[in-house]
Amino acid sequence: MTTNRSKYRGTKQYHLVFCKLINAAQQRREVTYKEVATILGIHIPGNYMGRAIGQVLGEISEDEHAAGRPMLSAIVRRDNGIPGKGFFTLARELGKLSATDTQGEIQFWQDELEKVFETWRA
Repeated sequence: MTTNRSKYRGTKQYHLVFCKLINAAQQRREVTYKEVATILGIHIPGNYMGRAIGQVLGEISEDEHAAGRPMLSAIVRRDNGIPGKGFFTLARELGKLSATDTQGEIQFWQDELEKVFETWRA
């Protein structure tokens, strides 16, 4: 099920972000939204940056979900250490998350993060 229109699929930026996330997952480390923005060539914070990052991460996570793998975007976090609202919204749209409270969201994210690390371990 694809909920995001395809803007980045098949592009150089998509593949570069995907590779960055895979490499980070293999090293059991997280990536910041700023790092993703840099790959996309966006250097000015704001709504455009947020939408572009959300778009590419959404496409990647949808494709990973369709392939039977966890949401790779679980390793991308904001400065406060957790993913943005879009991560949880997409998880609900994909039928992976039913919790609506913060504690349930955080638990889901931590579980999904561990699944990503397990899936992509070197």
